[in-house]
Amino acid sequence: MSTVMSARVVVITGASSGIGAEIARQLAAKEGCSVNLVLAARNAAQLDAVAGECAALGAQTLCVPTDVGIQIQCRRLVITALERFGRIDVLVNNAGRSAHALFEEVEDLSWYEELMRVNLWGSVWCTQAALPALKASGGRIVAVSSLAGLVGVPGRTAYSATKFAMTGFFEALRAEMKGHGVSVTTAYPGVVATRIRYRGFNAQGGEMGSSALKEEGAMSVEECARLIIAGMDGRKREVVMTAKGKIGRFLKLLAPRLVEKMALAALKQDVRPH
Repeated sequence: MSTVMSARVVVITGASSGIGAEIARQLAAKEGCSVNLVLAARNAAQLDAVAGECAALGAQTLCVPTDVGIQIQCRRLVITALERFGRIDVLVNNAGRSAHALFEEVEDLSWYEELMRVNLWGSVWCTQAALPALKASGGRIVAVSSLAGLVGVPGRTAYSATKFAMTGFFEALRAEMKGHGVSVTTAYPGVVATRIRYRGFNAQGGEMGSSALKEEGAMSVEECARLIIAGMDGRKREVVMTAKGKIGRFLKLLAPRLVEKMALAALKQDVRPH
C-alpha cells in the first residue's frame, strides 16, 4: 500500500487562515508524509498558500474551495476527499464567522440567518456527509466552538446563538456515536490572536473592521491549534482553553450575575450596552 493511501486523512474547514491553517501546518510538521490534508475554505489563493507550506513539510494536500454555508458544497468537499484518498479519519469543523452587535440595534436579521448557516449548518452538513466514512474508520470529529458557546456574551447574541447550537448538536452526536467508535471533541477557544473578529458582522450586516473585544493577552493561534490537536488525538470530549472559561462555566450555575460581569469586562468600553 502506498504511503499516501495508508496515511490518515484529515479534512479541515476554514483552512485558509487563522486556527484552521495553523492546525494544518502543525499536523504537517508533526506527521509529514503520514498525513493527507484536505483543506477547505472560500479563498482558493490562500488555500493554495497554506497547502504549499504543508507540502513543504512532507504532507500530501488537496485543496477544495468550499463555502460551508451551501450544503451541496459541503457534500462535494467530502466526495472529493473520498475520491482522492478513499477514506476520512478526521473532520475538523473549524469554518466560522464572528459578529458583534447589540440586538436592539439590529434592524435586518437576515445576517443572523447567514451566520447560523456558516457556523452551525456548515458543521452539520459536513458532518452528515462525512459520517459514513468516519464510522468506517472509527474516526474523530472536531467542532471548533467558542467560550461564547458556553456563556452568553453581551453584544454577541447572534454569535453566541450559533455556538450554543454547535455545543448542543455535537454533545448529542457524541452520545449517538459512542457505540460506533467515533469520538467527538468540542473545542472552546477564548480570544485568539486571529483576524476573525475584524471580519465579523456588525449591526448593519457589514464587516466590523475592528475587534469589539479586548485583544490584550489573546491566546496565540499556535497554542490554540496545539490544544485542539491534543484534544483531537486524545479523543477528549471537550477542550476548554482558558482558566476563565473553566471557572466561568461552573460559576454560571452558582453565581450567574458574576459571570455576566466577567463577560462585560471582556468588551471594550465603547461597545458595552448602556
